[in-house]
Amino acid sequence: MEYTQLGRTGLKVSRLVLGTMNFGPQTDEATSHTIMDAALDAGINFFDTANVYGWGENKGRTERIIGNWFAKGGDRRDKVVLATKVYANMAPDGAPAWPNHDKLSALNIRRAVDASLKRLQTDYIDLYQFHHIDRSTPFEEIWQAIDVLIQQGKILYVGSSNFPGYKIAQANEIAARRSGTIGLVSEQCLYNLVERRAEMEVIPAAQDYGLGVIPWSPLHGGLLGGVIRKEAEGVRRVSGRAAEALGDESLRSRLQRYEDLLDKHGLEPGEVALAWLLSRPGVTGPIVGPRTVEQLESALRAVELELSEELLAELDEIFPGPGPSPEAFAW
Repeated sequence: MEYTQLGRTGLKVSRLVLGTMNFGPQTDEATSHTIMDAALDAGINFFDTANVYGWGENKGRTERIIGNWFAKGGDRRDKVVLATKVYANMAPDGAPAWPNHDKLSALNIRRAVDASLKRLQTDYIDLYQFHHIDRSTPFEEIWQAIDVLIQQGKILYVGSSNFPGYKIAQANEIAARRSGTIGLVSEQCLYNLVERRAEMEVIPAAQDYGLGVIPWSPLHGGLLGGVIRKEAEGVRRVSGRAAEALGDESLRSRLQRYEDLLDKHGLEPGEVALAWLLSRPGVTGPIVGPRTVEQLESALRAVELELSEELLAELDEIFPGPGPSPEAFAW
């Protein structure tokens, strides 16, 4: 496994991030523990979760699964850089949030941290991430709450998720005006070969302010994992958003070209999609969310995969990005 610094910090993290969103809803606790053990054995030390994972009536279940794994001992907690998130309404789906039980008020941040620590069976969180922007809470209040939590030793670093570039800038400019406030050190954003809009503003802002970029959905919901071939072979039944996306003839045509290109090179589509992200400037590491140990093993092979300049250029032809910022949308 390769390691890198998380943004401008001294924190060393693996270049693959273990995403845990499937733990609970799609993967039972025993298998989830097996996957986490396998990830740690392979050198992955960066685990990502969120207080809301588990979904529906089971929000918080994923953090509890991870907490039970930590409780097994064996230095599991000490070896993991643990990231979780705050923002969501933790009431069952369809139920309104009780006032101050969601978003980023100082009161909810304090409440949510303590609840996550209890579920995770740990006394600190390495990277505490804002899952979304809160248009109602000023960053002065947010940073005041975070400063207290850092002083208490409950969190070490703070990151954002799904932030636009201007909010990354705003958050860190306000942090810079507060003595001793570290500001955001990472941004977790939607970024992959199909969805490259982050290159317009989010990634340039992250690079300028020293944030590590942690892409989520690196296979774009499985579409970059050889979905057309798997569909034809009857290996995978496409449904939901993936089926809707495949109904777009333009996208389906590009995915077919992508799979044909990689077949010619003898490469696996999912591994190339991850390797492409690992080659991008500013990217710390993509989040992989395996449902099985076999899927984790496939993701691990991407770290060793080096893509030629010729292949990278061919990928750009199939999935062109927006171009340099700001020239792509200015002059």
